[in-house]
Amino acid sequence: MEGFLIAILILTLTPAVVIFLNPPKSSQFRDLFDRLKLLELVERLKFPDFISHVKLAKLINRFKSFVFHRTKPNQFAERSIQPDLSVLNCRVQLIKQKEQNSFHDIFNVQIAGSIHTPSDMQDVDATLQISITDVTDGIAKSKPVLTRDKQWSSPDKPAFRYNAFLGKLTNQTNTLSDWTEVAQLKLDWLEFARKGKRNLQFSTSVLSEQSGKELACAKCDFAYDNPELGYVDLQENTQRTKTLAVALAFTVSAADQKLYECEIELIKNWTRENFDAACASDKARCKLEQALNKTVDFFRNGNQLNVYEICKEIVEIAPIADRYDILDLCLHVAKANGRVAAEELAILKNLASWLKVDTNKFRAMMEKTLPVNMHRVKDAEVIFGVTSDMSKEKTKRQLNKEYGKWNSRVTSSDPEIRAQADQMLELIAKARCLYVG
Repeated sequence: MEGFLIAILILTLTPAVVIFLNPPKSSQFRDLFDRLKLLELVERLKFPDFISHVKLAKLINRFKSFVFHRTKPNQFAERSIQPDLSVLNCRVQLIKQKEQNSFHDIFNVQIAGSIHTPSDMQDVDATLQISITDVTDGIAKSKPVLTRDKQWSSPDKPAFRYNAFLGKLTNQTNTLSDWTEVAQLKLDWLEFARKGKRNLQFSTSVLSEQSGKELACAKCDFAYDNPELGYVDLQENTQRTKTLAVALAFTVSAADQKLYECEIELIKNWTRENFDAACASDKARCKLEQALNKTVDFFRNGNQLNVYEICKEIVEIAPIADRYDILDLCLHVAKANGRVAAEELAILKNLASWLKVDTNKFRAMMEKTLPVNMHRVKDAEVIFGVTSDMSKEKTKRQLNKEYGKWNSRVTSSDPEIRAQADQMLELIAKARCLYVG
């Protein structure tokens, strides 16, 4: 029965639907509902007794709520607000603009009201200046919106600042009686502080082109849902990635149940360099050293981390280049004492898989940093990229590819490369017997 009532509401509220699709001022919605007198209509239509007025009233309220909540403040409410013409006002609307075959999101900035010039200034050439600040966390913790386009950056910082010639002011009081578009700011130009729902404050100033003096200024807030990571998010992700990289490096060092001093010192030096310890205060450096020493104690006491979860987080927050840097650090940790344990090779293999890097590129990194003569155990899966679940034909192709690569190096002028090639060819022959037969 509720469905039947809703159908009746839709039919009787057709004028409201038309207005909703072509919206006037929000006050007209309420006038419309007042005029409809739907409960009187129910009486005239002689609905059955079991259709209570209370139930119908609830349905009407639900419909009204739907309509009124669909009217966005940035679009409809602003249209009903008359600007104070004695001062400068500004407002912002988010629109889409078509350029060739694509659409761009645009902040449409409009101004209305008065611009006053001093009595000693006549025929002033006026320029417009617009800046945007993220005030989501309050003015005290506000952050500038930056720009990706150098054309709109300040001379000394990458904060967004739009400039345009506004025109000549010929009177002491110059009034725009209606909203006038003065700028279309592409979102592609802008870099916001954080992802998610943000409260942006637009500051629009009118300046004298000759003296640079501010003649009028207006501010307005705009709610914007930023779909991309902001520059603060990226900075925090970078620091978080470095912290997790240290955890993985210590995990590799402790994989064979030993933490060699050379490995510890390598990790500490990497941390100091990447956390800018040289530029930090004495207190910050001391705090960093304490954290490193606690980490060493953690692993020396036989504790372990959930390496898979760490890698999963890194994949979510770090670009692929950073992941290769982490693997490079871990490879050098494994190399530090001159020999690579089987446990270290196993964890390195897992890291490459869980960090979702290219297998062939990782193996090339390993060949360079950890040549096979450093391996205490020769693992064909790590060295050649073959696995027990591969078909014999695929394994054969992989080993033939490795054979061609290393066979071309047996005549190298570098004796170390020749020695490594001989070792690799010998291992390939053993792998063929084991995996191909």
